[in-house]
Amino acid sequence: MVLLRRREDLVCQQVVELVSDYLEDALPRSERKRFERHLRACPNCTAYLEQMRVTIATAGRLTTEDLSPEAREEFTELFRSWRADGPDGPD
Repeated sequence: MVLLRRREDLVCQQVVELVSDYLEDALPRSERKRFERHLRACPNCTAYLEQMRVTIATAGRLTTEDLSPEAREEFTELFRSWRADGPDGPD
């Protein structure tokens, strides 16, 4: 059975793309309502949102001492590469 979606309904890929804006309370009210309507009907996106909340909370508690020297070096190189390309990526 195929469920018909309303034109204003979001699909999972759109929800994934909007998660950061949702968590930062940066969605317009109408988009927030569409997002939350999708969550009520989609346990997978609800779980994904919770995973993102946990990831953000955990990452916010990390210090440089929590990283191995190898991980610190890798992040430093990634940052240097990003800075060299500019925040918008390579030209």
